[in-house]
Amino acid sequence: MKQLEIYTKNYCPYCHRAKELLGIKGISFIEYDITKDSNIENQMRQRTGLHSVPQIFVSAQYIGDCDDLFALDEQGRLDLLLEQEIMT
Repeated sequence: MKQLEIYTKNYCPYCHRAKELLGIKGISFIEYDITKDSNIENQMRQRTGLHSVPQIFVSAQYIGDCDDLFALDEQGRLDLLLEQEIMT
């Protein structure tokens, strides 16, 4: 089964918003808290080229940040993406 991954910092309000949306939708995810872990932060930067959080992936496909996640949800594309992931 494919998975959703999210890189976060524990004090980031956008990270909290993204995780709240995922929780409301009942979507499980793997969280990588980079607050005090420079190795995981470097991994995120290698994957995205970015240093801001959250950074979100579905099945290793880069989705974007909190705004991108909410935009996908508002367009109805988040559910479709996750349904496709579940069905494959």
